[in-house]
Amino acid sequence: MAKKVVATLRKAGSSKNLAKFITCVKSPKTKAYTFKEEIVTLDQAKDLLEGNKIS
Repeated sequence: MAKKVVATLRKAGSSKNLAKFITCVKSPKTKAYTFKEEIVTLDQAKDLLEGNKIS
């Protein structure tokens, strides 16, 4: 049997500095909840965890 070869296409160290944040947002019109997804750097992630908004 042949061995499976897995190719890595990403650059070294490029995705280690990123984090994905998912927040729940309530719509004022329909009162329904939606989810907002953001991909931010680790420096911005610390600000999000403290409750500060990012521009």
